[in-house]
Amino acid sequence: MFRHVQPYAGDSILSLNETFGKDPRANKINLSIGIYFGDDGKIPMLPSVRAAELQVVAEAGARPYLPMEGAANFRTAVQHLLFGADNAALQAGRVVTIQTVGSSGGLKVGADFIKHYFPSSTVLLSDPTWDNHRAVFEGSGLKISTYPYYDTETGGLCFDAMLAALASSERQSVVVLHACCHNPTGVDLSKDQWQRLLPVLQERELIPFLDLAYQGFGDDIQEDAFIIRLLAESGMSFFVANSFSKNMGLYGERCGALSVICPTEAQTVNVMGQLKAIVRRDYSNPPMHGAKIVARVLTNPDLRLLWEAEVVSMRERIHVMRNQLHYALSSKCSGRDFDYFLTQRGMFSYTGLSPLQCDQLKDSFGVYILRSGRMCMAGLNSRNVEATASAIAAIIV
Repeated sequence: MFRHVQPYAGDSILSLNETFGKDPRANKINLSIGIYFGDDGKIPMLPSVRAAELQVVAEAGARPYLPMEGAANFRTAVQHLLFGADNAALQAGRVVTIQTVGSSGGLKVGADFIKHYFPSSTVLLSDPTWDNHRAVFEGSGLKISTYPYYDTETGGLCFDAMLAALASSERQSVVVLHACCHNPTGVDLSKDQWQRLLPVLQERELIPFLDLAYQGFGDDIQEDAFIIRLLAESGMSFFVANSFSKNMGLYGERCGALSVICPTEAQTVNVMGQLKAIVRRDYSNPPMHGAKIVARVLTNPDLRLLWEAEVVSMRERIHVMRNQLHYALSSKCSGRDFDYFLTQRGMFSYTGLSPLQCDQLKDSFGVYILRSGRMCMAGLNSRNVEATASAIAAIIV
């Protein structure tokens, strides 16, 4: 019956992570998958999240279906986190938010909405971008193109080329933008560059679709939402998918949201209705447990303060690893510039290594990074950073 079904090639990131799990070497190092690990090499259980979960469990009762749009307190807490409680767009009722199955679910619901109501729009992705961006939008039947982003010569942003490409793009194209901590490069726009990009988005009537999976891992929780608040203040309409996998360690709970900012409050009613219709078709309604934990952390003043301090600690630990890797590589490879490790931000860095060099790292040294050269900096720790630097130095000299 199923002879015509083709084999699945696998996801490049998850497949590599599975290969790592099967590697018998005791000194193997996993810098492939986008997960935050503590200095002990384990996924941390944040005290704020643990305390919130204990409270939620203590209050456990009946578990009815959530509404299609998700829990009301979760959605409100997300809006306040992204936009600020006093944001004018929120006060004007221009924002609708649904709870989704991770930010990937938010991207998918948004992609299905765009396919139905903007079917001729091209989706513009940064070159490079997270692999699943292409899969999600193509899977919804949308046409995909790219815009310049990463400068291989400097390890930074080719902003002028990006600006020029978007300025000449088709009107009402959808522009997928990483709000902070760009995946996979770690290269972000500065505030000045975001402000210079804004009139281009407005003049070309482009539709921004922001992906915010690492809020708090760039500058801080508030600053990492800069572009969201800038776009809201401009009066533009746009999409935002955000996640609590990384900054709360709730990977398996799949806690995310999709927010759509509309021109008027009247339009939000129909937009929300059609988002709910998509959810009903796809998975009917979202899960309850993780949303309760997130809402408790974000709305309990004591837990919120504790969580924000924990996010600072995670961000600073990644920064320390960047500095240690930079120092070790600079010591081992005199004359080579590794400063891009210091200017890139968040969980990821582009190493500049070729696919063959990445294979050599894995095969000869047990150091796993993606064949694109993306390294998860949050996988480094005080016990493996020196070995990682030695392995990289061995293949580039």
